[in-house]
Amino acid sequence: MKYIWFYKTPIGKIGIGENDSAISCLLFDGASAPSDYQLSETPLIKSAAVQIAEYFDGKRKQFDLPLNPKGTAFQKSAWDALQAIPYGETRSYKDVAVQINSPKACRAVGLANNRNPIPIIIPCHRVIGTNGSLTGYAGGLDVKRLLLDLEIQYS
Repeated sequence: MKYIWFYKTPIGKIGIGENDSAISCLLFDGASAPSDYQLSETPLIKSAAVQIAEYFDGKRKQFDLPLNPKGTAFQKSAWDALQAIPYGETRSYKDVAVQINSPKACRAVGLANNRNPIPIIIPCHRVIGTNGSLTGYAGGLDVKRLLLDLEIQYS
């Protein structure tokens, strides 16, 4: 079964989804639950919510949750690379492409970031343009800036 539950956070209401005993999605404020998810707060979803609250309080720098993001092999390799970016630091799309041994795949890394189903926990907000500019983010650039500022504050 697939489950989802919604919580209030400093960036608005978020939905945390579980599938096959692993976190499968995180939805930003305004997004509705996928139709194949049942509205239920499971112990795993509750644990994820606690860890996200600790993150916003500056008490958690790494998440310790089973993850099950659905994507292609390339997307999963990019998402794995995102999880290796240290808290409070950023990398460019090119940096991530080089890290996954696809140095010419900057745009593909950008598309993988765009399709990241578990933002914040898989920290796609830590990826910025080569020139240091903030680029697109599913939660909006204001949320991306807030997350980056939060991490700098608690680093």
